[in-house]
Amino acid sequence: MKILVVRFSSIGDIVLTSPIVRCIHQQIPDAEIHFLTKKSFESIVATNPFISKTWTIEKSIDELIPQLKAKKFDFLVDLHTNIRTKNLIRKLGVPHASFPKLNIEKWLLVNFKIPMKTNVHVVERYFKAVEKLHVVNDHLPCDFFFQTEDEIDVASLGVESKKFVAFAIGAQFATKRMPISKMIEVVKQIKFPVILSGGPMDKETADNIIKALPNQQIINACGGFSLRQSASIVKQASVLLTHDTGLMHIASAFQIPIVSVWGNTVPALGMYPYFPGNENGFSIHEVSELKCRPCSKIGFKSCPKKHFNCMNLQDAKAIANDVNVKFSSATILH
Repeated sequence: MKILVVRFSSIGDIVLTSPIVRCIHQQIPDAEIHFLTKKSFESIVATNPFISKTWTIEKSIDELIPQLKAKKFDFLVDLHTNIRTKNLIRKLGVPHASFPKLNIEKWLLVNFKIPMKTNVHVVERYFKAVEKLHVVNDHLPCDFFFQTEDEIDVASLGVESKKFVAFAIGAQFATKRMPISKMIEVVKQIKFPVILSGGPMDKETADNIIKALPNQQIINACGGFSLRQSASIVKQASVLLTHDTGLMHIASAFQIPIVSVWGNTVPALGMYPYFPGNENGFSIHEVSELKCRPCSKIGFKSCPKKHFNCMNLQDAKAIANDVNVKFSSATILH
């Protein structure tokens, strides 16, 4: 049986599809699992041993239609559910299923602040797309795989494994990130070594945090490592401090304790850290009384209201204390 799983973007969403892939592999062991995504996200699934072949597109599904048709898939698992996947399904003409995306509920929450009726993590909803295959959730964490060459010896960065805090300072949209002044305020109160993780665009922010706190052990790991290498660093941390971003979901795959800080987005959208059976594995910090939250499902370049209170009013002391407590608890366990 040949099964095509489709999720085009982005980092966190693709990581959250990994339980689907694993459960198909385990419960239909003879199945040949293919995964279709965007070229820029190939590294997330390319090392997954449960996937037989990874397919990628640059811009359009038309780049692959002849090759995909030739494979004669028996079933397509649509974990994106948008116009592009509907077009793909139409052109391939294979049996398929998708998941409840809850677009109307999300729209009502964002635009009218009407609470969503469905309070279910997106991973649980993803499994609706494989019900026809009689595949069920094993209620285990997500998977994230990297190769030996991706492993980073954190000692080369000046810290010991499980003796530092990783701080994912980036996020795709500015309204998901604390302003640098708030980040500095938080890091100043963390009692342990900190590695700042992020992409090349976060390097300057990391440099400014380090410059503002010269007496603390803070390491800038932004821009110098691939995604899988950054995942290797996070796996060796005692705690991850993070915004609503891809590294948050990667850390959940390793069951690293997570302190998450939420701005314009809200956990109610179903994309909070996935810790099945371990709700104490992560914590959420948000300015919940703001009437303007959520202002978007994803984010903006700047606050639509101009005040950015969803981040400016975050309690830096509470966030740092949470990190310190989780670090101490994790250190005892190790």
